[in-house]
Amino acid sequence: MTKDRAPRGIGLIGPDSDWYAINWRSIESKVRKLRQRIFRATQNGQWNKVRSLMKLMLRSYANLLLSVRKVTQENEGKKTPGIDNRVYLTAKSRMRLVNQLLELKAWRAQPAVRLYIPKPGGKSRPLGILTVKNRAAQAIVKNALEPSWEARFESHSYGFRPGRSAHDAIEQCWNRLKKVSKDRWVLDADIKGAFDNIDHDFILRKLGPTPARGLIKAWLKAGFVENETFLETQAGTQQGGVISPLLANIALDGLQEALPAKFGFIRYADDFVVTARSREDLISILPAIQFWLSARGLELNDEKTKIASILDGFNFLGFNIRHYSGKCLVKPQKEKAQKLVQSINEWLRRNRSVEPRVVIYHLNPILRGWAQYYKYAVSSQIFQSVQNHIWKQIWRWCLRRHPAKSKAWVKNKYFCTCEGLDWTFFAKTPNGQIHYLINIGKVKIQRHRKVIGSASPDDPVLRNYWAARRAGYHRRSAEPDSIASAVKSMLRA
Repeated sequence: MTKDRAPRGIGLIGPDSDWYAINWRSIESKVRKLRQRIFRATQNGQWNKVRSLMKLMLRSYANLLLSVRKVTQENEGKKTPGIDNRVYLTAKSRMRLVNQLLELKAWRAQPAVRLYIPKPGGKSRPLGILTVKNRAAQAIVKNALEPSWEARFESHSYGFRPGRSAHDAIEQCWNRLKKVSKDRWVLDADIKGAFDNIDHDFILRKLGPTPARGLIKAWLKAGFVENETFLETQAGTQQGGVISPLLANIALDGLQEALPAKFGFIRYADDFVVTARSREDLISILPAIQFWLSARGLELNDEKTKIASILDGFNFLGFNIRHYSGKCLVKPQKEKAQKLVQSINEWLRRNRSVEPRVVIYHLNPILRGWAQYYKYAVSSQIFQSVQNHIWKQIWRWCLRRHPAKSKAWVKNKYFCTCEGLDWTFFAKTPNGQIHYLINIGKVKIQRHRKVIGSASPDDPVLRNYWAARRAGYHRRSAEPDSIASAVKSMLRA
């Protein structure tokens, strides 16, 4: 495999060069341009060229370096070893992994370690922990396959795709349901164990004669170890695998086109919504959806799949979408707010003796992330409610620490005025810096601007569109009307 690799023209001295001396901007540029070439060749139906470019991506030294950086430096699971009990956390070890992956034997599929993570309702979700070598190899293959499929994927599929998010899916729901005269009923569907039950043969058939097909088959069949026992995998793709979301999207692509044009369709990973003007329309289409899924070894989760009126509302991706007096509003799901408040309360109860700065260090990232996710909805009221509950919990936490002190004394010790807001919880660091607890009640609500049509970051024609979107993602000026209009025209063409 070494002899087939592209030249290393990235300014390195040799295979043992300093990891930190790599010109990452150049590396990213090389991979991005190659992804764009694969995308355009797919759009033009040049399938021989597509396969040749995919092979080039698989041999690309730049892709190898970027993939290793992703799994050993950027991913949250970089410190979690697989079955070989190895991690690569130093510059030297990362370069060693790069040199190992130049040999084909390092790409050999290995079993995953099966763990379980809790889900709401007391259930658990299986998670497969792959070796770091397999994660890096999958990242390499993903960069080869993904741009080609991005040129083919449906426009209203938003999960685990570059440049797309849950907020795009929610915005599309709102677009379909905002007018009273249009769709009034919703099929809120959930696929039962999608990642665990996808038919291997179907995935492989849909991939066709693509490069690395044999390697993908080996990863699908690699099995897993649970309680020191090896178990084979007859179906599904490992949750936790780098390439698993892409394979799931490939398997689930096509349902939007399979439905009659009068239905609305929005999918995020294995959750999808179908909108219609009547309940009868949705009931009539259910058998066709179930048949379509069965060809992929899948079925609907009857417990989580329901038909609802927009007047009653439904929950999707943590949001509640409902009509209020003829107006469609998107709000944070109440259960999610309650869960946040409950989890913070439990943490404070378990950590009564920690320093105030520890409380701020722990809570601020949680509150900031929660607010960032929900600030694109009608969230002001819920934000203020959550803030009030959190303040009460913090106040009780402070009082428990000093039962013999007066409330005035406690207030002066733990609270101050910050940016005009009284009763702001604060703490001093050992070096004298002052940190404040975030007040999510003051987070500004913003309107999310949905990605246009089937636009993809891999499309070189839309370079200006994505540059503008990245430069000011959440600002009105991020996508000037001229750019948006040009994009719409190109997508129609």
